[in-house]
Amino acid sequence: MFVIVVGGGKTGSQLSTLLRNEGHTVKIIENRDSVLERLRMELPEESIVAGDGSSPKTLEAAGIESAHVLAAVTGEDEANLVVTSLARFEYKVPRTIARVNNPKNAWLFDQDMGVDVALSQPDILAKLIVEEMSLGDMMTLLKMRRGEYSVVEEKVHPTSVAAGKAVRDIDLPPECVLVAILRSGRLIIPRGDTEIKEVDEVIALVHSSQVTKLAQILSGETFSKNIKV
Repeated sequence: MFVIVVGGGKTGSQLSTLLRNEGHTVKIIENRDSVLERLRMELPEESIVAGDGSSPKTLEAAGIESAHVLAAVTGEDEANLVVTSLARFEYKVPRTIARVNNPKNAWLFDQDMGVDVALSQPDILAKLIVEEMSLGDMMTLLKMRRGEYSVVEEKVHPTSVAAGKAVRDIDLPPECVLVAILRSGRLIIPRGDTEIKEVDEVIALVHSSQVTKLAQILSGETFSKNIKV
């Protein structure tokens, strides 16, 4: 996959390094001399493009016509919006990601501005805290469809309503499916007649609005607030 990263600060450089380590092709765009100097010590010269990321000329020099993803992660919200708008509407980049520096500007970062995914660090941190508070021991393994669905893992508590029941007899939330059960080192694909045993580790795909209900069913705990994550 070919990814263009606009903004060579800590976020941009770490993202570029991570993507390269995973085998992706990366071009990072930066126009500050001091930052470019640092980038040249961290990344190969061929991965670095000196210039203004909001300039079509610079974007074209980076090869935007062939990019699969563009990530605008500068420290200025206005610049990130300009870059994603150009990438989406002028160059038809399939996937755009933008960093939101000021949470008050988050409402601007939508598909009308060419943004597929908007990332706000305070918002991400707040959601993680809420998730930890609301889900007990449930672990989120993966988020899908922009966080609309989650793949989660939960150990079945001996006092839970699920312990000792067949899957078909458990009143699971409507938008939830049990994907796998980990038991004594074995992975079991659950069927309707599969019995859930205490201390089983259950992996499920569930809608974000129903994660807390699933946690209650498997953990045996009652949460005072049904907090959506």
